[in-house]
Amino acid sequence: MTRVGIIGATGYAGAELVRILCGHPDIELTILTSRQYAGVKFDEIFPSMTGSVNLVCEALAIDKICDNAEVVFTALPHKIPMEIVPELISCGKKVIDLSADFRFKDSATYEAHYQQHTAKDLLEKAVYGLCEVYFEKIKNTTLVGAPGCYPTSVLLPLLPLLKRNFIEPHAIVADSKSGVTGAGRSLSLTTHFCEVNESFRAYKVADHRHNPEMEEVLTIESGQPVNLTFVPHLVPMSRGILTTLYTTPVKGIGHKDIEDCLTTFYSGRPFVRICTENRLPDTRNVRGTNYCDIGFKLDERNQRLILISAIDNLVKGAAGQAVQNMNIMLGLDETAGLKMVPFSV
Repeated sequence: MTRVGIIGATGYAGAELVRILCGHPDIELTILTSRQYAGVKFDEIFPSMTGSVNLVCEALAIDKICDNAEVVFTALPHKIPMEIVPELISCGKKVIDLSADFRFKDSATYEAHYQQHTAKDLLEKAVYGLCEVYFEKIKNTTLVGAPGCYPTSVLLPLLPLLKRNFIEPHAIVADSKSGVTGAGRSLSLTTHFCEVNESFRAYKVADHRHNPEMEEVLTIESGQPVNLTFVPHLVPMSRGILTTLYTTPVKGIGHKDIEDCLTTFYSGRPFVRICTENRLPDTRNVRGTNYCDIGFKLDERNQRLILISAIDNLVKGAAGQAVQNMNIMLGLDETAGLKMVPFSV
């Protein structure tokens, strides 16, 4: 059994990690940290975990983490991981970071949208944890920068088509809707019930920090500059992301070409499901799971290819994908601990 620790276990992503890992057949959850809840039993913070998790949250102490865990998840706000991950790596730990600190190859891009990076030497070492694209690199790394939730929903539909030059790389529009847990567990006026209920709004239009993350990966993988207009929206539901992508197919590319491209690229990939033509993705069908459902419609009259994806932002968009990365890094069955059956309603 591999011993695993979670730094920042009481945020939404951290708690979802605990939920998934406490049922994992190949690991032992040995240490949880929380700045706010140090000294408090985890199941007192999240009573749903009663009978499943008996650990008490502890204050962060790197020495104790290193003594008690071989794999460490850092589920912390941006900037904090870059301060502690170098020490974890130097102690020989495998690290999966859920912040943006190790997602970028270009430190200047990171610094333009976040803050100064203090562990730049690790950016080249880190692997972007999009499992369906970087499986082999993940298998051989000790540091993963787990993708953001929005980028996961955007990149998985686009990358196979861009790599085959089936769609134009310019003027791609990504229209994404997210549940409120995507904003994190910290209190904020904009995520209060009365502010969100019966409301539907766009925010950070064409100015979201996930935009450069997506463009960097799309540009690297397609071998050409890719321009993306990204518009996120907040919808009054707890979890889930539905992304609609508006693209221009290259002349001569038809429905069968697109279908074959997607199904071939994701053949053997257990967590990507290509929807049939008469069923488009729905967040309800992936809730609580590590699946990404992808569907499309070719609008021949307007020369548009419309791609749609659905994920659970806390699972495939965060904790589930992080566990999937851990499984790959440890040489385990990629689906271990992640075989959740979707709810029927």
